[in-house]
Amino acid sequence: MTEKETPLTGVHELLGARMGAFAGYRMPFFYLEGSLKEHQWVRTKAGLFDVSHMGQVYIQGRGAAEYLERLTPSSFRSKAPGRATYTVLTNEEGGIVDDLIVARLDERTFYAVINAGRKIKDIDWLKYHLPEGVSVTNLDSRALIALQGPAAERALIDALGYDVTDLSYMRLVEFGDIFVSRTGYTGEDGFELSIPEEKAEEIWYQLMLHDDVKPAGLVARDTLRLEMGYPLYGHDIDDVTSPVEAGLAWIVSRGNTGFIGAGRVLRELEEGAVRQRVGVRLLGKGVAREGCALLDKQGMRVGTLTSGGFSPELKSSIGMGYVDPQAAKPGTKVFVDIRGAGVEAVVVELPFVRSRTKPPQKAA
Repeated sequence: MTEKETPLTGVHELLGARMGAFAGYRMPFFYLEGSLKEHQWVRTKAGLFDVSHMGQVYIQGRGAAEYLERLTPSSFRSKAPGRATYTVLTNEEGGIVDDLIVARLDERTFYAVINAGRKIKDIDWLKYHLPEGVSVTNLDSRALIALQGPAAERALIDALGYDVTDLSYMRLVEFGDIFVSRTGYTGEDGFELSIPEEKAEEIWYQLMLHDDVKPAGLVARDTLRLEMGYPLYGHDIDDVTSPVEAGLAWIVSRGNTGFIGAGRVLRELEEGAVRQRVGVRLLGKGVAREGCALLDKQGMRVGTLTSGGFSPELKSSIGMGYVDPQAAKPGTKVFVDIRGAGVEAVVVELPFVRSRTKPPQKAA
C-alpha cells in the first residue's frame, strides 16, 4: 500500500529527513542531527513539526454544541469563541473512540483536530450520529504545523508577525485563513497552525529560518509526549479503555450525563475503575517497552506497560501502563519484566516532566 504524502513531504526530503510510514502517511521520523538533539532543542528552543497527517474537521449547525455533548463527556454550550477543549469520543460501552481537541470558532461552528490513524473512523462515527441541522466537513485541504518550545512565541512573532503574546494555553485565534492555537503535545509552550495546503511550504520556511527554530520529527514528538504522560491512541487508550481508567476523569463535565457510554463512565467515577493508568520509572538498567508485564514483589502480575522508552530529560527509562488499583499509589515498588528479568521500578505521578505551557486566562 502506497503511503499518502503531506503538503510538506518534499520539504522533508530536501532537509534530509529519515522518512517512514506512520498512520498511512510517509512522515519524517527525524532529521540529520537525530531525534535526541531534536528532543533537547524543543525543551530549550523551538521545534517545528509537520503534523498534517492529523485530521481536521468543522462541526457546524444550530445544535452543534449539544451534539458534541452527546458524543463526548465534556461541556460545550458554555464555551466562548476561541476556547479549545481536550476531550474524547466515547462509544456505547464507555470506551474511547478517539481523543481530540475541539475549539469553538463562533456560535454555530466548532473546529476539531483528530488522530491520523483514526480520522476515517472518527468522521464515520461523527456522521453516523449527526442530528438534523448539524454538518461535519472534512478539511482535507489544510496542513497542520506545530511550533513547540520556550522560544516558540518569539519565533512566531518574529517570523510571521502574529501578535500572540496575549493568547494563552488552549485558546485559538484566526489570522485570516490561518488558525493559530496555543496547543500541542509536548508539554512546552507552543502553537499549532492550521494552514491552507498551498501556503504550507511558505509558512514552514519562514518559521524554520528563525535562529531558534529547527525541524523535528515524529520520534522526538513521541519521547516528548511520553515525558508528559500524554496518552497515545492505540497504545495507552483504545475503544475498551474508559476515560476514568485512563486518568482522564477531569474531562467529564458535571452537567453532562447524557453522553454515549455515560453509564459505565459515571459509575466508575463513583465506584472507581478496575485498573488505573500510571507512570513507571525504572530504577535498574533496561528500557521499558510496550507490552512488558508489571510484577509485584511476589512476582505476581499487577499490570502491563502500554508505552515506554528512554527519557532524555530524566536520563532514565520511563513508561506508562495500567495496574490494579492496589498498585497505583505513587511510590509503590514494581518490577518490569524485560526479557524474563524483573527490573526494579517505582510507580510515579504523571507527568514525569513539569509542563511549561502558558497559563490559561481566567475569563471564560
